[in-house]
Amino acid sequence: MADFLTKETILDTAEQVLRRFGPEKTSVVDVARALNVSHGTIYRHFSSKAALREAVAERWLHSISEPLKADFAQGGSSAERLRLWFEMLINIKHTLVQKDPELFSMYTTLVQESGEVVHDHIEELIKQIIPIIEEGIANNEFKSSDATKTATGVFLATARFHHPALAMEWASPSINQEFDIVWNVILSGIVK
Repeated sequence: MADFLTKETILDTAEQVLRRFGPEKTSVVDVARALNVSHGTIYRHFSSKAALREAVAERWLHSISEPLKADFAQGGSSAERLRLWFEMLINIKHTLVQKDPELFSMYTTLVQESGEVVHDHIEELIKQIIPIIEEGIANNEFKSSDATKTATGVFLATARFHHPALAMEWASPSINQEFDIVWNVILSGIVK
């Protein structure tokens, strides 16, 4: 099996082992044992335990950002499309935590250890909303002349609704109404 071992197979197994033992107790040896290979085989693909854990976190974050690459350039105003993008992000995160809170917590722990991966993920998400804001600026719907700053500001202003560290708040029965309040304040700042 070691000859045909791929990074994806290792990551799949690492996720299973992490889920079984938790991030604190999982070692590269545990992953190797589950694959029936030596831990040295794992190190041929990942330079360290931290690199393996970071790759697991990166793959999970990618599973969040990838669906958001949907084409939000069609139909409706820029403000409507921007809201749809954020609603999709929020829905993805809320669904993940509702579906499996323990797994969500495990991934959140891994992500917290992976600063550069998190930075890249946030940068990717902001890059996805920049074109929506650029179009809003171009069609004279938005006030700003700096799409990057506006995208960053809107992303940060909505963090309560999508940042994993605040997941406990998402169960609030008023969370949707609170998002509406925040969204209306954001729009009052960016829409002409």
